[in-house]
Amino acid sequence: MITLKNVTLRRGAKSLLDGASVTLNPGEKVGLVGRNGAGKSSLFALLDGSLHEDAGDFSVPAQWRMGQVAQDMPETVQGATDFVIDGDTRLLAAQREVLESEAGDDGDRMAHAYMELQDAGAHDANARAQALILGLGFKTTELDNPVNSFSGGWRMRLQLARALMCPADLLLLDEPTNHLDLDALVWLESWLKRFEGTLLVISHDREFLDAVTNVTLHIDAAKLVRYTGNYSKFEDMRAEQMELQQNAFSKQQEKIAHLQKFIARFKAKASKAKQAQSRVKALDRMEKIAPLLAEADFSFEFREPANLPNPMLSMHAASFGYPAADDAAPGTPPTVIVRNVSRSVLAGQRIGILGANGQGKSTLVKTVARALKPTGGEVVEGKGLNIGYFAQQELDVLRPADSPLEHMIALVRAMTAEGKIAGQATREQDLRSFLGNFNFGGDMVKQAVGSMSGGEKARLVLCMIVWQRPNLLLLDEPTNHLDLATREALAMALNEFEGTVMLVSHDRALLRSVCDEFWMVSRGGVAPFDGDLDDYQRYLIDEAKRQREEIKQAASVVAQATAKGIGKADAKRGTKSAGEKAPLQSELEKLESRMKLLHAEGGALEVRLAAALRAAEIADLGQRLKTVNDTLADLEDRWLALSARLEAVGV
Repeated sequence: MITLKNVTLRRGAKSLLDGASVTLNPGEKVGLVGRNGAGKSSLFALLDGSLHEDAGDFSVPAQWRMGQVAQDMPETVQGATDFVIDGDTRLLAAQREVLESEAGDDGDRMAHAYMELQDAGAHDANARAQALILGLGFKTTELDNPVNSFSGGWRMRLQLARALMCPADLLLLDEPTNHLDLDALVWLESWLKRFEGTLLVISHDREFLDAVTNVTLHIDAAKLVRYTGNYSKFEDMRAEQMELQQNAFSKQQEKIAHLQKFIARFKAKASKAKQAQSRVKALDRMEKIAPLLAEADFSFEFREPANLPNPMLSMHAASFGYPAADDAAPGTPPTVIVRNVSRSVLAGQRIGILGANGQGKSTLVKTVARALKPTGGEVVEGKGLNIGYFAQQELDVLRPADSPLEHMIALVRAMTAEGKIAGQATREQDLRSFLGNFNFGGDMVKQAVGSMSGGEKARLVLCMIVWQRPNLLLLDEPTNHLDLATREALAMALNEFEGTVMLVSHDRALLRSVCDEFWMVSRGGVAPFDGDLDDYQRYLIDEAKRQREEIKQAASVVAQATAKGIGKADAKRGTKSAGEKAPLQSELEKLESRMKLLHAEGGALEVRLAAALRAAEIADLGQRLKTVNDTLADLEDRWLALSARLEAVGV
């Protein structure tokens, strides 16, 4: 088990933990929660050994293997599958041991090395890695693509797959859902429910925490408070505790006031001096209950739009996709992802956009936001349409060296140049005050954005959108870097917003609270989705099954077409003589017979090696198994060569 006893953990002059104690048991799935800056990531650093406690006792079982998502962006030409397989540290160690034992020609060591390689799952490592990659949303055609051919978000998915590939007794996941679509998130939840080790996860997605955790660890006032249950149960229990604490504090304050009144009244009277003195001592001995310091809530609101065109926009036989690359040959057609969409977006609608990864959700939103042009048809905007667009990569386009105030000043200048200023206050002091509504106060208004957290950057983007006073909000994964308090503030603000909302998000709590209808982007089209998010999760499971069947059918069609093509080629070439094929066919059959026997022999040797044996017997059997495997490899090469020759002459 993991134990912390009176642990103090500091970062600089700040105490993140002060005399904190907790015990976490093997197999528990723990959600680690607390406000930004409370020390959640620092606690992870303590657990993985990159930080050490400043006081107190801390221990993790020495034999526990630890899995964790690397935070660096991988830069390698290694294929995706091989990159993920390398996350299996036990398998890598077993492979190194095999190579070293073979190089040393140590039979005893070699036998043990082969047994460990088998136990490490070498036989199905490729399949395990690819199941993780596909589960996280990659296509089957991308399994062997170089890692650095993917965008940053997809490379972080590969880092997550690599961490899940690692056989772990303790798995640490810090915001694992940030780069996932809803379909990949549903898959990850299912995987984590089956995980048998101890899990600690930091997440600001309440439904994800509810689905995968059974213990909640709250960092509060530099202490660790353990609650049995998921996030929703934690909220309920904490609310009860806060109410009890507030009531106890109020009662104690009444008692203190009564004692102080008695002391003040009678301390000068000799006849009451002893009683007054006893009450002074009682007051000194009293263990003071701390007042309930409510966490500073963050809230904001979208201002009333200047106008509400209806419809906001209309799509007529519109197609969405991407233009041909600049270096493409002249006349190269655009890549079309969604076709023939004829729909209108009306004033006041709140539309959640659903669809499996790669179906075109973001492409649709980008086109409505004018970041892309339709590849066909037309999108007609209502007069006075004013779009507020939060893109997935919006944080990347902020200028790292500029401050929030400089961003706001640049926004005012740009909108003034476009003639879009509609009565907003534009003086520097007004902009400072507006930034203050989004918790950018004091020196923060002049702090370089590059030094800010992801959550602070996201708040700045929201601030800039709100200032523009939009009537149509296009939000593509707006919560990736937002903490729970800010997510709730966003949900409340969207519910009060008088304009129209189109939302793409993997945050089901946000979708449930904001959207009253859903559009499904699927199979190259857009249609209303008749159901709720629970129905959609069931749809995702069915869709995954359908895609697997399509892949199987496609493979079958290719095989049949290949065979048919060979047959036609044979008909044109004429059939080769039986005398030319017969020796090849005979040798192929002999090879298959020998390979079958060797496979059986190898299986029998592996079974015998699994039993309790003397070292000499293990060495002998291990050497024999190596010989069998080497011979099999040679025969398989010969079999492939013969098969190719037979195919060339026609079977």
